[in-house]
Amino acid sequence: MKFVAFDLETTGIRPSADRIVEIGAVKFEGSCPLEGYGTLVNPRCPIPAGASAVNGITDEMVCGKPWIADVLSDFADFCGDLPLVAHNAPFDYKFLLCDIELHRARAPKGPVLDTLPLARRIFPGLPNYKLGTLVHHFRFPSGTFHRAEEDSAYCGMLFAKIVETLELRGEETSVEKMAALSGTVRMRFPQYVIPTDQLDLF
Repeated sequence: MKFVAFDLETTGIRPSADRIVEIGAVKFEGSCPLEGYGTLVNPRCPIPAGASAVNGITDEMVCGKPWIADVLSDFADFCGDLPLVAHNAPFDYKFLLCDIELHRARAPKGPVLDTLPLARRIFPGLPNYKLGTLVHHFRFPSGTFHRAEEDSAYCGMLFAKIVETLELRGEETSVEKMAALSGTVRMRFPQYVIPTDQLDLF
């Protein structure tokens, strides 16, 4: 299965009030990473000290970086119509959805799956289901956490492990089956029609 794992870093936890400061994604085929995408994003507001303490991203790092409206199209191109996966996906989905709707921007076309409830269901009995805990449990190669492209890679490895485990059990691993197993509401981004005379802006 080909899919895109993605992750965001933000100034806070409220999609309607806080801002994206980094987008990362990694394209996978099975357990093999194929291509990465990552960019810092200028939120056009100061980054709170608490957010910087988590992700290490500072005002100086995002100074001169593109605004979210300028990167959504590139992100949509990278993802295409492939399924997307994220850990605690509703968080990342809602942040992107706010900006996609605000700017009526192009968006990824594939469904969004959540590795958090899938991991809880398929790997019961772990102390918790934080991404870092799962990475260490499965001994995935790891370095830093809470940076978008690195966390996307970990999420992709986790999703590949979920798929592999289900296949070894002889269970179906279609997108529809995975969505049903997660028990979450199906998430897709709206697809806005870009006027022909504006296509050269993207």
